[in-house]
Amino acid sequence: MPKKTKKTTRAAGKKASPVRIIPLGGLGEIGRNMTVVEYADEIIVVDAGLGFPDESMLGVDLVIPDTQYLEENAEKIKGILLTHGHEDHIGAIPYMFRFVNAPIYGTLLTLGILEGKLEEHGLEAEAELNQVNSGDTIQLGKYFTAEFIRVNHSIADSCAIAVTCPAGTIVFTGDFKIDLTPIQGEPINLTRFGEIGKNGVLALLCESTNAERPGFTMSERKVGKSLDNIIKGCDKRIIISTFSSNVHRVQQIINYSHKYGRKVALTGRSMINVINAAQKFDYMDIPKGTLIDINEIDRFKPEQLTIVTTGSQGEPMSALYKMAFSEHDKVSLSSSDLVIISATTIPGNEKLVTKIINELLKKGVTLLNDAVADVHVSGHACQEELKIMQSLLKPKYFIPVHGEYRHLKANAELALEMGMKPSNIIIPELGMVIELTEKTSKTSEKVASGKVLIDGLGIGDVGSVVLRDRRHLAQDGLIVVVAAVSLETKEIISGPDIVSRGFVYVKENEELMENLKTIAYDTIQKCFDDEVDEWNIIKGKIKDSLTTNIYNITKRKPMILPVIMDI
Repeated sequence: MPKKTKKTTRAAGKKASPVRIIPLGGLGEIGRNMTVVEYADEIIVVDAGLGFPDESMLGVDLVIPDTQYLEENAEKIKGILLTHGHEDHIGAIPYMFRFVNAPIYGTLLTLGILEGKLEEHGLEAEAELNQVNSGDTIQLGKYFTAEFIRVNHSIADSCAIAVTCPAGTIVFTGDFKIDLTPIQGEPINLTRFGEIGKNGVLALLCESTNAERPGFTMSERKVGKSLDNIIKGCDKRIIISTFSSNVHRVQQIINYSHKYGRKVALTGRSMINVINAAQKFDYMDIPKGTLIDINEIDRFKPEQLTIVTTGSQGEPMSALYKMAFSEHDKVSLSSSDLVIISATTIPGNEKLVTKIINELLKKGVTLLNDAVADVHVSGHACQEELKIMQSLLKPKYFIPVHGEYRHLKANAELALEMGMKPSNIIIPELGMVIELTEKTSKTSEKVASGKVLIDGLGIGDVGSVVLRDRRHLAQDGLIVVVAAVSLETKEIISGPDIVSRGFVYVKENEELMENLKTIAYDTIQKCFDDEVDEWNIIKGKIKDSLTTNIYNITKRKPMILPVIMDI
């Protein structure tokens, strides 16, 4: 269990050096959120999230921020502060832990979810997890204090964080919205934001996800009313896909299913893990006898069942994906099913989601999503809420974060509307060092930053060269040339043989294969005639001669891998 931290009210010292703010993630995309705050010889880190690979990252499972700067300054790090328990804010911690092992601070549910991730990696015994509550202020090193402020979001126990050092106070909103009627707990603590604003805020790092959307984000209760109407009288089995971390959404699904006599089954590893953590720490109240194991669903009629699943973003390994493509071992979809996708598509996932929707519709299911029904509301602030946050905090400098460039730009435009000086608005870049004092701001040279790719158990061992090779193989295929030779007698003992994968179908292109064998044979023989006996030179000449001839015949450039054995 995480240990509780002691509160402190220690004030910041006398203003002196500038504070350095260095974003290492969360810019140009939705994900990989991580920001460094550095004062004198001390560092704190706010969030450490992961992202998901794009189409060019073949075979890559996850993407995390480049933490080289933190590794080089590991002894300066006084703490890692977490705003909430979403993957894009905590998911990188198990992967960076072996390089950056610092005390971690977060609220109970956030640490509960993180603890499960650390256990999967066998790291739970090594991590120092410190529980805080909204309203707590903690001391970090000599210079930093951090106050956790309650906000509303699509996961419980979310906080903004106000970091104070001798240079001033820096506020990180984290992911937030203003929900005055939350499903559980209290509304966002707007009063405290106003008080902090009166005391003076040096910089505001504000999330930008919905900065292009006018108005206010709807309350989560709006979804509850819609779910009530949908579940009432429905004679189909209901499959609802939503974010596993949205425990308030899942709670409402369970409540209305119970109200109308339905049993609820969960499927998807992350769904089960998060709901188990939420129950363990009393963030959910599930009516007795409502939750059943997925293995029990065949005992009930369709109108008696609700299945809550992962996969709202079309993830290829998710439970909904497996259902759509008839790969799920427990759930087979048909026209007797109602599928509800209770989530908004994250930018970049449109193709994946569309692919799943097409497959679902082919199976004859009835499909509902937020385009046709109120089955989802965002957890992120729209324009009017972003303006309210700015007006309460009145920051000297405004730094939009958490979004693609268009989101950051839209948030910067809102700051201009609010009367902020253009010179005090900084749209950051990854690795940019932003130095701030009460009177000055400047950006200096960037630190090491970028993407570290996770492939299986490998961390960072897949780089641009490996990805280039994977794209080459995917697009043009592979040809392996195998020959046994004697360098001593300068003769070819056997081969060369040609093995093709992903290039052409060999049985239908025997003439081409024989031609390639002849070219490879002649090339090796010419090397021997010219007294060439260095492996690299022989292999290079084979690649060059085959590449030229293959391109002339097929206009393709497969990867060519010569394997020459001296026997």
